[in-house]
Amino acid sequence: MERGTNGWYRLCKKVREACEIFGCFEVVYDTISTKVREEMFRLMKELVEVPVERKQKNTSPLPYHGWVGPCAQVSLLYEGFGLGHVSNYDSVKNFAQLMWPEGHPRFCDTIHTMGTQLEVLNKLILLMIIDSYGLAEDSLKINYTTSDWKLRSKMVNGSS
Repeated sequence: MERGTNGWYRLCKKVREACEIFGCFEVVYDTISTKVREEMFRLMKELVEVPVERKQKNTSPLPYHGWVGPCAQVSLLYEGFGLGHVSNYDSVKNFAQLMWPEGHPRFCDTIHTMGTQLEVLNKLILLMIIDSYGLAEDSLKINYTTSDWKLRSKMVNGSS
């Protein structure tokens, strides 16, 4: 859909209203291929299977930005991994080397691809919300970057 058209503005309004009323909305985004999405899920299973001693190396001074293991406060079935700057391949590579000291190029490529494509989608959604309020893009002086991206998996009976 072309920005500035009536259809664009109708969609922008729907996105904003969904956020205001429901706090969320579902996106169908074909830019991320089925192959990349399926590989992402396979890799998440591999990540969950990494020994706890390695997962604990994923730390951050910010709450919930490092590894969060199963705990009573969140859920005994929850496990989260903070991975910053996924559009920066070196950042993804550094995370992968924490989890797999021998490296994991397939993980790096897939996470970087997925993260970069999600960053484009995030920017598009932000632009839609800005347009829905009738604001000029530069009036907000936003320097948008996806600084953190969370990998989460929920384990139930050993499956993701």
